[in-house]
Amino acid sequence: QVQLVESGGGLVQAGGSLRLSCAASGSISSRAIFSINTVDWYRQAPGKQRELVASITRGGLTNYADSVKGRFTISRDNARVTVYLQMSSLKPEDTAVYYCHTGRDYWGQGTLVTVSS
Repeated sequence: QVQLVESGGGLVQAGGSLRLSCAASGSISSRAIFSINTVDWYRQAPGKQRELVASITRGGLTNYADSVKGRFTISRDNARVTVYLQMSSLKPEDTAVYYCHTGRDYWGQGTLVTVSS
């Protein structure tokens, strides 16, 4: 079982920045699973389907949704078993619960990001 814990969400004004963190906790094997797998950030806005925001492979290759390209940056620190999502130039439409995902189908509990206009 891989436990993922997200943090860093909150309320920010449009144009502001936030950094989300996703840390793997639990057994050594769960941390190893996190370290060798692609890690994704998804988000789900009220009344909308969950959508993929960004991904990062074990080797650091990244992929972004068109809606966040140039504004969000995903990175990982395998030594700390943590993946980050740096979000800048935030817009009200970025308001959502952000989830971390990895491996077979492991999800965190989500962290709420609210961007006010």
